[in-house]
Amino acid sequence: MARAFLGFSPPTSYFRQVSHLQRPTPPSVFHVSSTTAAPMAQHHPSLEILGGAKDTFLPALPSLTRPYNPFPVFAWNRHVETIFAAFFRSTPYIKLRRECLRTKDDGSVSLDWVPGDDRVLPADSPLLILLPGLTGGSEDSYVRHMLIRARDCGWRVVVFNSRGCGASPVTTPQFYSASFLGDIREVVDHVGGRYPEANLYAVGWSLGANILVRYLGQESNMCRLSGAVSLCNPFNLVIADEDFHKGFNNVYDKALSSALCKIFKKHALLFEDMGGEYNIPLAANAKSVRDFDEGLTRVSFGFKSADDYYSNACSSDSIKDVCTPLLCIQAANDPIAPNRGIPRGDIQDNRNCMLIVTPQGGHLGWVAGAEAPFGCPWTDPTVMDFLDHLERGKSNGLPCSGDLESVQQHTEDLPLLEV
Repeated sequence: MARAFLGFSPPTSYFRQVSHLQRPTPPSVFHVSSTTAAPMAQHHPSLEILGGAKDTFLPALPSLTRPYNPFPVFAWNRHVETIFAAFFRSTPYIKLRRECLRTKDDGSVSLDWVPGDDRVLPADSPLLILLPGLTGGSEDSYVRHMLIRARDCGWRVVVFNSRGCGASPVTTPQFYSASFLGDIREVVDHVGGRYPEANLYAVGWSLGANILVRYLGQESNMCRLSGAVSLCNPFNLVIADEDFHKGFNNVYDKALSSALCKIFKKHALLFEDMGGEYNIPLAANAKSVRDFDEGLTRVSFGFKSADDYYSNACSSDSIKDVCTPLLCIQAANDPIAPNRGIPRGDIQDNRNCMLIVTPQGGHLGWVAGAEAPFGCPWTDPTVMDFLDHLERGKSNGLPCSGDLESVQQHTEDLPLLEV
């Protein structure tokens, strides 16, 4: 059975050709001060690590002292790794309880919670919001692996399914976009109001990561989140769009546009009377993501063109304003989130941010680590180490990684997840 890829399941016929692996980014150079008594934390040279918060966060991430060893069968090509993770990575079965949240503009998003956690988790348990990629939702493999890991560490977890995604209803003639932050703002306020004693955190993938980082930058020092993680963020949507139309990447473009059209056609009646600059036939029959954005998205959110939309929705422009602890993890050979679009300079200059770039990984792949090839992505243990480090700094939360006995004692009363 085909696994979710970028939040949807494309036809198998899309994946019949493979292009060559891009050359990975060279590892970063270590800088050690000659005046300090203790040496700075080191990382393995197979990883590129930088950022204004590097010296603060790196000591809390022991996995980064070990080499990044991709699973050998798939590491030779970024597309092979991306496709394998999408179709063959295990997808844990989890029972979820859905809450439909009506937004101020009468739209709808869906929040998926783990049933029973209200009864067994303390009110001040840290709360993690998960933001899937474009057209993605609670059913995606990478989302469920992260959900299970966080919950097993005693965290409360909720998946934020955007309008039309993860079978979330569409109640107005407007979907979501990389530029629109109204929904994430309402979701954060809603879950924060429900659990006022909890510290809030968020993890976003791909387009969800772009939205999350833009939210952090716009909220700046007023942000309610205590920490965040960005994974496979395209950062610069103009650059990402350029690369999306090259070579094998056209396969991803067609698959994503097909998924968008599928969602659109379920709710086509809402758009029947749309006039003005809307081009509903173009959106309904889009052959590329750009077609869909040109016909519908850019008009819905007030942009002059798809290019105008992309240039104004880049999270790379938001990094300098981020005041929340932020970990960004990218793959140097990501075909959808180009390495050259990463805002390294702004991340380096921001004392709240740290960047990890792995030499391989593809897009949402990272088939490496102890659970490879079918288990969780290589990133998941590092993400939880980071979040747990932040939570310990905010409260007296129990450790997650590195203290399994404490975790087991803390979670022994939790209802068992069916996996």
